[in-house]
Amino acid sequence: MSLTPIDIQNKEFGRSIRGLSPSEVDEFLDRVAKDYEDLIKDNMSAKEQAAQLKEKLNHYHKLEETLHNAIVVAQETAEDVKRNANKEAELIRREAERDASRILEDARYKAGRILTEHDEVYKQAQIYKMRFRSLVEAQLAALEMEDWLSMEDNKEEARRGA
Repeated sequence: MSLTPIDIQNKEFGRSIRGLSPSEVDEFLDRVAKDYEDLIKDNMSAKEQAAQLKEKLNHYHKLEETLHNAIVVAQETAEDVKRNANKEAELIRREAERDASRILEDARYKAGRILTEHDEVYKQAQIYKMRFRSLVEAQLAALEMEDWLSMEDNKEEARRGA
């Protein structure tokens, strides 16, 4: 059992012939009791403060763990967002390549169709040119023939004779 300040104050010593001076012993015991009481109060205060600090430390450990978990979750979320963004970018790129290929194929088809139409129009223009030339040459040949003049003369004579 530990000694208390009251135990110190109430301690009675046996008396002997050559004993100590009771007033000095009482005074010393009072001083020891007071110092011992102060030490006990300081010790209790230190224990309370240690308990409070331990509680704060536990709180900070929990807070640290929570922050660590939040950071881990944030990192995982960032990685997920990054992965999803890369997947979406890849899908967009593939779709753009497909669209570009389709547009290019359509353009090639239209260009081929236009070239075919151009060739057809060119051929028709050549045919028209040849026919027109033939017609003009036939008309020139008819003009160069002098028979048409004589046909006019014959018509004139036929009118007079009638």
